Amino acid sequence: MSHPIEPTPDRLSGLLERFRVRAHLFHTGALCGISRFDVKERGFLHVLREGHLTLSHSDRGLPRRMEIREPSLLFYPRHVIHTFHNPPIEGSQFTCATLEFAGGAMNPVARALPPLIVLPLARVEGLDAALSLLFAETARVRCGQRLLADRLFEVVLIQLLRWMLDHPADAGIQAGLITGLSDPRLARALVAMHEAPGETWNLDRMASCAGMSRSAFASAFREIVGQTPADYLAGWRISLAQARLRDGVPIKLLANELGYANPSALSRVFAAKVGKSPREWLQAQASEH
Repeated sequence: MSHPIEPTPDRLSGLLERFRVRAHLFHTGALCGISRFDVKERGFLHVLREGHLTLSHSDRGLPRRMEIREPSLLFYPRHVIHTFHNPPIEGSQFTCATLEFAGGAMNPVARALPPLIVLPLARVEGLDAALSLLFAETARVRCGQRLLADRLFEVVLIQLLRWMLDHPADAGIQAGLITGLSDPRLARALVAMHEAPGETWNLDRMASCAGMSRSAFASAFREIVGQTPADYLAGWRISLAQARLRDGVPIKLLANELGYANPSALSRVFAAKVGKSPREWLQAQASEH
């Protein structure tokens, strides 16, 4: 007797509800000459609608120069200084937004992505409708235009993230959260942990969620995600703790919420992961802003 195939869980909603990404439209139209983009603690999403582009970086981890010859998405999840070199007169047509990932560089989605993803628009299924609305909305000034354009950019980003979950190798994504969510078995365990971080998650329960044996689950998780299930769970809980601490929630309320016996236990794991106690980390955050 065959068993029904379990549907793939919603891999994005739980993540993006806890770690929001906000887009802010800042340009639509032609760009001519040299344009430098450098906004600290922000990512960028550029849509090259028509024309061509020479792109340069000073960051050693990225190509010094790239030629983009077809309509494409250029996605920088984290702060990277980049420069567009366009024809001095004709220019090329762009629609551009900055991206504000909740938690900045500590956002688990931003952390899991490479510093730059360049994709021709034709390769990303489902983008046509969202981009058509976005381009129509930015074509002329109307009431609520900026607000609606920001939300449409967020739709485009979700479509892009959805595509990357289904095509991690094509997007150049290394072992981590995204590759784990790309595996149907591991995705079930990861989504369950994301949605209920305070519950007791031993290896037996994680493996059961994935429909795998303990040994097969532990081996696959380490290979595909790049760390042990226990390390991943601790990192997820600490990311949530950081987000909640920034919102002013005291650590004594977070311990039970995140599955720790008491605030001291949470503080010990926090210090081991972050290198600072929760109080020291909060003070450092306050001094940086």
